[in-house]
Amino acid sequence: MIAYAITSPQTLRFDERLRADLERFASRADWLLYRDKGNPDYQENARLLADSLSGMPLRLFLHDDWRLAAELRLAVHFSARGIVGLEAAKEAGLYTVASTHSIEEALGLVDRGIDAVTLSPIFPTPGKGTPLGLRYLLRALEELPVPVIALGGIVEEERIEAMRRLGIFGFASIRYFTP
Repeated sequence: MIAYAITSPQTLRFDERLRADLERFASRADWLLYRDKGNPDYQENARLLADSLSGMPLRLFLHDDWRLAAELRLAVHFSARGIVGLEAAKEAGLYTVASTHSIEEALGLVDRGIDAVTLSPIFPTPGKGTPLGLRYLLRALEELPVPVIALGGIVEEERIEAMRRLGIFGFASIRYFTP
């Protein structure tokens, strides 16, 4: 089961602590999504990350910026707003993940060529609405022909173990990877 860390300005700092932050992520995660909405230095930081991760076992994803992901030979994670770039990203040969909130939404993206989806929120998480729960997640695993990554409220080992028992491809979190 892959562990997919989603960054925030509080968990990934582009100063003298960058290397320590990346080592912390690498000790617990397999994939890393650089997501820093609205940061005017996003592209510069993404380039620095790609260089800094050389030799580390983390697969780097960029948030919505498929053009930069293609240039840097990375993967891309689409939000609902960014999904308009999906077909172009696939033409560029990128591995693509998209944020979804229902099986139906995910199926629509499968038809468009998405490689994997996050499904959220699975557990209660601040400001994200009613959680879908493990039964819904199990149904998604049965109905979706692409890897499903659970997201939302995943902060405890017990929840990770419950998803492991379901046979999920992976889980994603911000708070689980927060120091």
